[in-house]
Amino acid sequence: MSRTALVLAAGEGTRMKSDRPKVMHRVCGRSMLSWVLDALEEIKRAGHIDDILVVVGKGAPEVEEEVGERASCVVQEERKGTGHAVMIAAPRVTADELLVITADSPLVTPATLGDLCRLHGDENPAMTMLTTILEDPTGYGRIVREADGRVAGIVEESEAGPEERIINEVNTSIYVFNWEELRGLLPELGTENAKGEYFLTDAIALLARAGGRIAAHLTTDACEVLGVNSREHLAQAEAIMRQRINRLWMEEGVTMEDPSTTFIGGEVIIGRDTVLRPLVMLEGKTTVGEGCVLGPNARIVDSVLGNGVTVEQATVRESELHDGVNVGPYASLRPGSVLQSGAKAGTFVETKNTVVGKGSKVPHLSYMGDADIGDDVNVGAGSITCNYDGAQKHRTVIEDEAFIGSDTMFVAPVRIGKGSVTGAGSAITKDIPPGALGVERSAQKNILEYKKKSKKKEEGKP
Repeated sequence: MSRTALVLAAGEGTRMKSDRPKVMHRVCGRSMLSWVLDALEEIKRAGHIDDILVVVGKGAPEVEEEVGERASCVVQEERKGTGHAVMIAAPRVTADELLVITADSPLVTPATLGDLCRLHGDENPAMTMLTTILEDPTGYGRIVREADGRVAGIVEESEAGPEERIINEVNTSIYVFNWEELRGLLPELGTENAKGEYFLTDAIALLARAGGRIAAHLTTDACEVLGVNSREHLAQAEAIMRQRINRLWMEEGVTMEDPSTTFIGGEVIIGRDTVLRPLVMLEGKTTVGEGCVLGPNARIVDSVLGNGVTVEQATVRESELHDGVNVGPYASLRPGSVLQSGAKAGTFVETKNTVVGKGSKVPHLSYMGDADIGDDVNVGAGSITCNYDGAQKHRTVIEDEAFIGSDTMFVAPVRIGKGSVTGAGSAITKDIPPGALGVERSAQKNILEYKKKSKKKEEGKP
């Protein structure tokens, strides 16, 4: 039996009150659609499905870009409900069975989807639906059963009567259909409802009336099938996903001093024995090595950290920190920063598009932009690279073992030779040869008895 997964990602998401496509809103740094596609790709590898189709609508170009090579897309130009989405996709479906899932279900797990597919394959009903029990079923379609427990159909809340509204077994909008039977019923779907749309749930009632057997797989984890239809739901999904991610990394040997204030994105990788202190945010495609200490109050985005790295009260974006690097407190490493083994960017230091060599230190109050700093260099406090002339950026090269005096300004392009020294307070505009001292200062002038003269001037004021 072949099986296609159909992802419904065309919805307007009116309750989100957003100009963005609903499915592109993010949970732990990734779009809801991406979370669903990840789950489907995993069950595809396990052999439960053969291919993936995505129905797109609002913001189709952005959604299609997010899908990329992971699935094929079909556009629902006019959105007339879930049943209509399946009608639009029907010509593209060639499989024997159809798994239907909404793209606003980021918390559903591959294990649950696999169990649903397995149950359908074992029992071979006309369709199998995923259901759950909610204490408050408001907003969800209710599962209506016959006296013998068989599923009779689903009633949308907008169509439900008083007796149906008290039902707490709800539809999760995830189903597996016998495609031939469903396809034959699609022309019978109508729009005689409060929304004037084609409801896929009506097909379930039609299947039941035609004698088709309907199975249900009940998941006991209601959080897993939370549908995100509002900003409040989005925040709930974020909290649940964050707990999952944090639990996973703690099980893998990562210490979190306060998981409630630790934020880890869905694509982050962390090595064992790393310690995450309070208010740590690891975002994007960040990779952290083993034995690191991050935080408190550290934000690291799309960066690669080696082993034994320390980052305290700092921001690191699109940078590389090799083994044993020390960053912060109050440092900002901007894109293109590379700190090699044992290097340091200390208090109130900013770097951008800069390489800091092995064992080199930029301890405090400095800006190093568009610079190549060699090994075992010490950069004194208050030093900066003057890298921008108003039209172009220029690089500063500081070779190995140089010693940079405090408050040195490098007017790029300029090269500081190996083992050379700059005098404190110098504005270096010319290359310094290896082993030389570069000094640029005006002659100091001392005004004798200045304090006495100043005091007399003050006494003479009216």
